[in-house]
Amino acid sequence: MRFSIPAILNYFKGMVPFRIVPAIVTTIFLLTLLAIPAPTGLDENGWKMLAIFLTTILAIILKVMPIGVMALMAIVIVSLMQVTSPNSKGAVADALSSFANPLIWLIVIAVLISLGLRKTGLGRRLGLGFIALLGKRTIGIGYGLVFCELILAPFTPSNTARGGGIIHPIMKSIANAFDSDPAKGTQGKVGTYLALVNYHANPISSAMFVTATAPNPLVLEYISKSTGGAMQLTWVTWALAMFVPGIVALIVMPLVLYFLSPPELKRTPDAVAYAKKELAGMGPLSGKEMVMIGTFAMLLLLWANVPAMIFGPAFTLDPTVVAVLGLFALLITGTINWDDVLSEKSAWDTLIWFGALVMMADQLNKLGVIGWFSNGMKDMISHADLSWQMTAAILVLIFTFAHYMFASTTAHVSAMMLAFLTVGVMLIPAEYQAVFLLMMAASSSIMMTLTHYATGTSPIIFGSGYITMGKWWGVGFIMCLVNLAIFAVVGAVWWRALGYW
Repeated sequence: MRFSIPAILNYFKGMVPFRIVPAIVTTIFLLTLLAIPAPTGLDENGWKMLAIFLTTILAIILKVMPIGVMALMAIVIVSLMQVTSPNSKGAVADALSSFANPLIWLIVIAVLISLGLRKTGLGRRLGLGFIALLGKRTIGIGYGLVFCELILAPFTPSNTARGGGIIHPIMKSIANAFDSDPAKGTQGKVGTYLALVNYHANPISSAMFVTATAPNPLVLEYISKSTGGAMQLTWVTWALAMFVPGIVALIVMPLVLYFLSPPELKRTPDAVAYAKKELAGMGPLSGKEMVMIGTFAMLLLLWANVPAMIFGPAFTLDPTVVAVLGLFALLITGTINWDDVLSEKSAWDTLIWFGALVMMADQLNKLGVIGWFSNGMKDMISHADLSWQMTAAILVLIFTFAHYMFASTTAHVSAMMLAFLTVGVMLIPAEYQAVFLLMMAASSSIMMTLTHYATGTSPIIFGSGYITMGKWWGVGFIMCLVNLAIFAVVGAVWWRALGYW
């Protein structure tokens, strides 16, 4: 048996899935970080975990390999380096721990449930209905999606269930009606723009109501704690405070996205007539469509916690339990089948890469990296001679953009918010504290705009293929600044009118 080095090199060049130059850059980056001593206040394992996390993010940005492979790489490195446990058994258990996280399965199951819309034809019917109502312009359809998001937000405490499980399948159906499909390379027709609107409506609506996303009740508790009970927000006072800046942000957002990522099809003069003709051709609702509608109604009522409102807290169900129930209902009624579930690659791809990112974010918190970062920022700001406006701005911006290190808004709020609120209350005069506190509350949702792993909704929409990673991060950064500016300016004026400062 003879070995040929050139043949082996040619094989690796043609078959190995990674890109050579980005792989080398990423490897050098990791080795450089590992060679640097851990900063004061951070132990060696915490520093190594941070190096692994930052390297994984760089590898994803540089597209060294498919995102799922890069996530698996992170799991392998965490397991082999044993930064979370003194032995490999404990390390691999930690590396795989996030796959038991209910949030991750909520995301996966939401993708699987959306199969029913496509398979039954209900999604196409809904898409055609939107086109018939608002289809003369693509931006009109965008505002239709925004309106749906706003209507559902007060009643859907899972922003993932709302944006990813309910609205995203409708958005995909509308895009497909215009033959805008990533599989065909036609996503730019209308799909990319509508997917961006679908996503960026989600963080804004989440900021507007206590019941619009899971971390908001925790934000309320932390605001009360940091002020010693001096500021107590209720569902009504939160909604009133956030409503005006939120509405302005929802109006501005589709216009900004229209400028940043204009759809190829801007005017669709024949779309309304076409949609009405197609709807007529589809005839009345089929049995499977009615099952799908019933399933969605059940999901919406349970995600909105309606039984608990009527019968008491004993009837509260976790959003993931509701999602599992919905998927099971679709399977046992034959609306979708098990082969459909197994063949939905985007759901299982999301399970791997999002699970790995959640795991690393959790370990960063457990190993003290997040606490070290928060305390460092607190000490730095405390010793600087800054105006209250600058102090508030720095705290809000650092808190918001620290979300690049998190794959969960709940984890971010739990790890960092109380510390930042506390230092803000210490440094900002009492008469201006409400502005800072309300901005922090808003930013805890606005920060979802930043990355494709920022919250449960993002991997669902990113996984559908309409938005490239570069566009997601670029547009996300700009929209984060736009939303913060709207809440800071419009919000401050509105809060002044309400007497908060």
